Amino acid sequence: MHNLTLPLTTDDIASLERATLDAVGPLATQEIDGWLLPFDNSTISRAKSAVPLRHDSLDPAHISHIATLYAQRGLQAAFRMADVPALDNIHAELSRLGYQAQQPSLVQVGTVQQMRSICQAPPAEVSDSPTPAWSSVYLAEGFDPVDGAHRVQALSRSLHVVYASVQESGQSVAAGTAALSQGWASIHGMRTAPKHRGRGLAAQILAGLADTATARGLDRVFLQVEEGNSAALALYRRAGFVTAWRYQYWRRA
Repeated sequence: MHNLTLPLTTDDIASLERATLDAVGPLATQEIDGWLLPFDNSTISRAKSAVPLRHDSLDPAHISHIATLYAQRGLQAAFRMADVPALDNIHAELSRLGYQAQQPSLVQVGTVQQMRSICQAPPAEVSDSPTPAWSSVYLAEGFDPVDGAHRVQALSRSLHVVYASVQESGQSVAAGTAALSQGWASIHGMRTAPKHRGRGLAAQILAGLADTATARGLDRVFLQVEEGNSAALALYRRAGFVTAWRYQYWRRA
């Protein structure tokens, strides 16, 4: 079992970032000089943006080299960078090279026990493999069908993911996944059908995933959420999540 304390250690940061890629299943990855580089052509930003494995002591000269590695695969480089003072030299170099910061998001951490405690209703059903009931939520009316298809594909090919869904009257109304790896449970792909929001279904998804994580001996959990998603942030706050750091995607316009 691990103690959850902030700020996270350098080892914790590295394991969290590796766990993130374990979940989103990029087609290829490469690790160089303190950076983790996922290569993919999906719509999932985390699956195709370089990320540092520590929040200090990085050489700005790596930025151009990383961009070249992405270009060699026919991909536009992007960088998922924590907004921490120790990385200011990297931010400055990205800005100098014409990259712009966008899509501010939060890495939030918590405990499986606290996540489980917010739900008194029956937990979601969880499967070790993707099911039609799970995937149908991402392709439902009200969601971007292209993005939904990419997420189903990426999450389905991971070796570490479990799949949760809630069904009512034979229809799937909510879904989510957890990747169980690197000493973490990580929450990804939370979706509730638009007509069924505000009824606590997301809490049932979290409860089902929490029970599975507990059964696998995991007690620490993290997720990543866009800073402007107030409804999700309110749910995660109730589930005991706290922000470990804020990050942005740096891309060329």
